[in-house]
Amino acid sequence: MSNENIKIALNERKLCLYQGDVLFKPYPVAIGKPATPTPAGEFAVFEKIINPGGILGSRWMGFHIVKDGKYGIHGTLSPELIGRAVSNGCVRMYNHDVEEVFAMVSLGTKVTIVPSLAVTVPQPTGIPGPTLPPVGKAYTVKAGDSLWKIAKQFGVDLSLLISINNLTEPYTIYLGQKLLIP
Repeated sequence: MSNENIKIALNERKLCLYQGDVLFKPYPVAIGKPATPTPAGEFAVFEKIINPGGILGSRWMGFHIVKDGKYGIHGTLSPELIGRAVSNGCVRMYNHDVEEVFAMVSLGTKVTIVPSLAVTVPQPTGIPGPTLPPVGKAYTVKAGDSLWKIAKQFGVDLSLLISINNLTEPYTIYLGQKLLIP
């Protein structure tokens, strides 16, 4: 992959892998807890390690060095914590997801961490995408919700709800997740 870059949206707890300006794929992540937040800003991958050991899962990609250590994007031994603010500042991913990203990025890949990403549904050139209605309102996932239930509640097509929210694992939503309702 060339011209790749990573954007991490802390509020959405998503890591988005881009090729240029085109979204390749979004991934769910865990971020730093309030006492040890994930740093916002622009960084670059400076280190890649396969099977780093300990709690880091199957891959490590360091993106920021500080006085007391390093911040990185890595796998996890606790996949049930993905989607939460629980780390010491690193970005945790499912091992199968971090392995996919690891294989596609190189040293020097730009990593941008922001509070929130604007909701867009970029389409690769030449591939027709869905016609989207104007942007609507945000909905916070509550206990007992499913995408089907949310779509029915708001009278929206399920495939449109999945598409506009860039959900790659549409049947895995989490409590507190923000969804855009068209």
